[in-house]
Amino acid sequence: MQHTHYYLCATLLAVSLASTVQAKDDLSVTASSDTPINEVAPDASSTTQVSRLESLKELKNVKANDLKVNANAAQPDSIKDPLEALNRETFAFNDFLDRNFARPVAVQYKTKVPDSVRGAYRSFRKNLNEPWNAVNQLVQGRPSRAAKSLGRFTINTVTTLGFADPARRLGLDMEEEGFGTTLGYYSVPSGPYLVLPIVGPSTFRDGIGFFVDGQARPQKYMFDNNDGIYWSDQLLRGIDTRAQILDVEDVLQGDRYAAIRDIYLQRKNFEIAQKQGLDADNISFVDEESDDGIDDTPDEDTSKPSE
Repeated sequence: MQHTHYYLCATLLAVSLASTVQAKDDLSVTASSDTPINEVAPDASSTTQVSRLESLKELKNVKANDLKVNANAAQPDSIKDPLEALNRETFAFNDFLDRNFARPVAVQYKTKVPDSVRGAYRSFRKNLNEPWNAVNQLVQGRPSRAAKSLGRFTINTVTTLGFADPARRLGLDMEEEGFGTTLGYYSVPSGPYLVLPIVGPSTFRDGIGFFVDGQARPQKYMFDNNDGIYWSDQLLRGIDTRAQILDVEDVLQGDRYAAIRDIYLQRKNFEIAQKQGLDADNISFVDEESDDGIDDTPDEDTSKPSE
């Protein structure tokens, strides 16, 4: 199944659509002004293009050593984010898609789909990832943690097919893993901060991890002969994830790009330090209980304190 091919096509289609709609928006704004369109439009377009070109020209100053950094939120922007000019362009594109497509759909999804259904789907999806969690934990040299993940998978699958989380009530809490985190566990530098189209915040290391995780996802092989079901599941996963942060997105004030970047880097360093047994409290400014505002447990368990 040529998932990479479909992903690239979808990305190009989204870029084309965004450019078309954005052009219409710019035109409507210009038309509503008191100045004739033929006098304003060229100047506005020219200013935007010049600003974009100037920001992208800054990339020529990026050296190879700048890409070897182990990024963290405390570093100066020039060190942790040498690709900021390009990243901000990608962030603006992602933000446009979010405001015009992802967020409206997520609002409808949260409003019309019952909590119990959303929670069951989330639990099912996370349960399918438990074997991959266990593989990463074994690679990290944590066999007892891997055994717990496999125990969770077995209990939840046998009892509820993964649509609920009885293992959690038995004291088997979930610990999500990814290949990028495993690389970080072995002190592989993250590389600079990177904003991926559609996907969002990442780093060079986590970008590689994202690709590997995608190849290891069970759904890729479960729906190998049915691309429609596979991509429907991926779309629903994205909508469900977006719906979970609707209630906390307003806390980001000022420079949203910088705030999201620093929260992402800080959280990643915190997660890795926890797994390494380091003093994670000294590097985390994100509350462990609220995390990033996303509730990873099924909705039916949200009233139960974390174990």
